[in-house]
Amino acid sequence: MLHFYSGTDRDKARGAMNTEIERTVKKARYEIARITDANSIEDLRAALQGPGMFGGKRILVLEGVLANEEMLPLVLETLPRLAESAEVVFVYEEKPNADLRRKLEKYAETRVRHDALGKAKDNTVFALAGALARGDRKALWVGYQRALARGERAEAIHGILFWGAKRVLLAARKGSTEYQRGAALVAELAELPHKARRSGFELEYALERFMLADVAR
Repeated sequence: MLHFYSGTDRDKARGAMNTEIERTVKKARYEIARITDANSIEDLRAALQGPGMFGGKRILVLEGVLANEEMLPLVLETLPRLAESAEVVFVYEEKPNADLRRKLEKYAETRVRHDALGKAKDNTVFALAGALARGDRKALWVGYQRALARGERAEAIHGILFWGAKRVLLAARKGSTEYQRGAALVAELAELPHKARRSGFELEYALERFMLADVAR
């Protein structure tokens, strides 16, 4: 069963999706598997194979993975199976092109779209990406604590920070100090979930250590 959320109002679209995810979790004892483009292709492939014979009920969340050229074909080829599966799958993409949108909507049972109408003060989780770009450790820390207090999951926050780090990299002139900083942030955030697992840390605390150590210019 596939649910498709999209739109440039990322906070509203993701908020609607996360509300529905939490509602679904409360109905039954589901585990949540969240994959973003910060994960590896192997992580995505394993997630798409299902929870396995001995796995429990699971919700699969794919967030921003279709903007990744390596991940895109893997997801597209599994869309028919995901749509027919008893497993609950949520997909969020900010700005899919028309062809990709048609393919997703063809297989989605639910289609929700929220586009931004204008510029407003950003005190949401997406402000974290701006704080990361500025190297503002205090704003990032305060925003992170507020996001956790609102019930945002560490995996989702990690995905937003990875998106923000990529924006730093893409906006910088190649070879510049800012480009090198962006590349370092992308590499560190890509490795962070794996490093946390190897060290026995929860991702929530690994993100705290990252913010205190690695974000300044």
